[in-house]
Amino acid sequence: MPARISAALVAALVLGPIAALAWRGGGLSALGPADLEALWFTLWQAAASAALSCLCAVPVARALARRRFAGRGLLIALMGAPFLLPSVVAVMGLIAVFGRRGLVNAGLGALGLPELSLYGAQGVIVAHVFFNLPLAVRMLLHGWQAVPAERLRLAAALGFGPADIARHIERPMLRMVLPGAFLAIFLVCLTSFAVALILGGGPRATTVELAIYQAFRFDADLGRVAGLALIQVGVSVAALLLAARVTAPPAFGAGLDRSLTLPPPGGWRRLKDAAVVAAAALFLLLPLGAILARGLPGLPALPAPVWQAAGLSLALAAGATALTLALTLPLALAAPRARWAELAGTLPMAASSLVLGAGLFLIARPLVAPTALALPVTLLANALLTLPFALRLLLPEARALAADYGRLADALGMQGLGRLRYLTLPRLARPLGFAAGLSAAFSMGDLGVITLFSDGRRQTLPFALYQLMGAYRMDQAAAAACLLMALTFGLFWACDRIGQNARPD
Repeated sequence: MPARISAALVAALVLGPIAALAWRGGGLSALGPADLEALWFTLWQAAASAALSCLCAVPVARALARRRFAGRGLLIALMGAPFLLPSVVAVMGLIAVFGRRGLVNAGLGALGLPELSLYGAQGVIVAHVFFNLPLAVRMLLHGWQAVPAERLRLAAALGFGPADIARHIERPMLRMVLPGAFLAIFLVCLTSFAVALILGGGPRATTVELAIYQAFRFDADLGRVAGLALIQVGVSVAALLLAARVTAPPAFGAGLDRSLTLPPPGGWRRLKDAAVVAAAALFLLLPLGAILARGLPGLPALPAPVWQAAGLSLALAAGATALTLALTLPLALAAPRARWAELAGTLPMAASSLVLGAGLFLIARPLVAPTALALPVTLLANALLTLPFALRLLLPEARALAADYGRLADALGMQGLGRLRYLTLPRLARPLGFAAGLSAAFSMGDLGVITLFSDGRRQTLPFALYQLMGAYRMDQAAAAACLLMALTFGLFWACDRIGQNARPD
């Protein structure tokens, strides 16, 4: 029963806004040539961002897979930081490095070379690569680690060199992993909002998400909003279906779970591996260092409204996390026996926060003032959009729990709250903690629905940071970015730590 209630709520909260947009869309008649240009830019920048992320990730993942060095584990963990980093903070860090007065342009100016511009299509793509390169590296690294040790032992026995290993082991693995990685990143870039809001704009660098925001916030053209939102949903659903179709099962066969790494070649390949790892680390970590260097001294002088916005963001993150877990846990427990539970958990991937916000606005508009919806709709959207990630984290452990303890618990008559307290929660503590940390981090850094509904008096911390940047108060913006980054990573660490400590002995 709890799983059915959860599935019904998720379906209503996702399909209801989409249905409202479809009813208001008027057959997409409100769309014009500029909207088609926004669709084209959204598609090609997402494809370019995904292709560059995967292309750059291949040599980095290969180097990390076949090299062992001091600090390797820490470096892999730190390279994942941009995935949790709030978009507005990451964009500010990129501006500090690649912007008009950034470190790169300062170096180019000293050499007498022309400056680089971070704004426009190139800036959107650079930011998306910054966010998604760590994701691509982790996915490809898992692919290398999944190659059975027996294959590597056989390759060594046959005297395979680096070229032979690339041909017979690495390229087949990449053909299995790369399409899924590309489509996952493509889908993320389709619904990116903060990056396009800050670095994009203009007729040639407007995404569908940004066009929805402009039509809603500045033009109040609800027909156009509805049409753009439906296009966004259609493209997202098509990408999801394609991703499910091209995802291939492992084709290397089963191994004996022995740990064995790729043979590390020497010579120039050693230097190349060191160079690509150093370049990737510099690209991903330098913007974070630039923010910390500029923002930390200004933390004590932040104005009171920024601290109030931080408190509001913490409250929203706590509420969204609690709602995410309350919706996800019943679905994860039911999924081993009911396919519909897993399908319900993937529904939110068909919509973005702006699509959900616009649809909920259309539903509630006759009943309540739009500004009164800012906080509850932000909380709902954040909870729904992190639900698929939380479900993916819980599903493997939930299936193992059902297989290992389900029959025994049924035989002992463990049901309801007793089963939840003594069996489910202790056994799922680790993935629950990680899912809670991920949900809290995403919710803390979201700059989506609040931009549609906020009247400026009630601000979340990302929105306050965005306004400081818009007012060119960059020192205060850097300090607010440091605060947001610290709270985001702190929430993730605390939730994950609680889950780790709550595991049964």
